[in-house]
Amino acid sequence: MRHNKHRYKLNVSPSHRISLMRNLATAIITHGKIKSTHAKCMAIRPYVEKLITLAKVDSVANRRRASQKLADKQAVAKLFTEVGPKYVDRKGGYTRVLKLADGRVGDNAKMSYIALVD
Repeated sequence: MRHNKHRYKLNVSPSHRISLMRNLATAIITHGKIKSTHAKCMAIRPYVEKLITLAKVDSVANRRRASQKLADKQAVAKLFTEVGPKYVDRKGGYTRVLKLADGRVGDNAKMSYIALVD
């Protein structure tokens, strides 16, 4: 039984979802914040939080696990040199999702920012 096993499906195939998560996480680590649909922001939030928790302890094994989840070597390097050490004393809640007032032009989808907490 899969009771209470909530996961965002985002109405795409599993391979597309994995690629989407990898690219969104890489963009968040690289740029600090991104603008996307609210559903994608809520889906990527635990993915990025787990990566930052992993980056708090710099080891070869953790770097390899992070490189499996991110699309870019530069993003892995930034995660372990800048982002991880910044949140060593914080126990969680590394990201913030901010809803935008207006919908996307074209289909009026709910939009949000997801940003790293300072």
